[in-house]
Amino acid sequence: MRRGLARCLAAEALGSFFLFAAVVGSGIMAENLAGGNVAIALLGNTLATGAILFVLITILAPISGAHFNPAVTMVAWLRRELPAHEGLLYVLSQLAGGILGIFAAHLMFDLDIVQFSTKTRTGVGQWAGEFVATFGLILTILGCVRFRSEWVAPAVGLYITAGYWFTSSTSFANPAIAVARSLSDSFAGIAPADVPMFIAAQLAGALCAAFVAKWMIDPDIPGS
Repeated sequence: MRRGLARCLAAEALGSFFLFAAVVGSGIMAENLAGGNVAIALLGNTLATGAILFVLITILAPISGAHFNPAVTMVAWLRRELPAHEGLLYVLSQLAGGILGIFAAHLMFDLDIVQFSTKTRTGVGQWAGEFVATFGLILTILGCVRFRSEWVAPAVGLYITAGYWFTSSTSFANPAIAVARSLSDSFAGIAPADVPMFIAAQLAGALCAAFVAKWMIDPDIPGS
């Protein structure tokens, strides 16, 4: 393995660790402090997630591109920005680092480290929410990279912050985090049985966004 790739994989694993730990840990903290007010708990979860995304993308994008998300990695591969074998290693690093982040969140809050979620998240509305959330996320990334690359970190953080509230699914928009959150029976969890349809909706949204970006955003559009 070339040294550069090793650094990229380490960045993906580390970024996923902190992102997933922030999503689940802030959900646990928010639920503990909100006194049963779900809106307040969601707000706390939202702000922590948007903030950590800004930080992680800012510091790790120069190393690996700061994907932390198999849907982003898939689009990078489709756009020939990443070889297939490196993309697979990215995804494995994201999953491994992210799951460790979930376990770390449980450890910090004195919960069972290994658990399975019982929180049901299913139905056409939820799947549509994941499609829309992932479509918008990919379009945000590709649009910023094309036109305002220095805005990727704040734009992604703000998009996910908004997505928590305007999508029915609270904007997972990430197959790896859907898998990892099934291992947490907490505020941010998702029942394992509901994960496959979330992932299908996310990948469909990412593919559609890649197609739209190629037509609307890419610089080699005829007549652009």
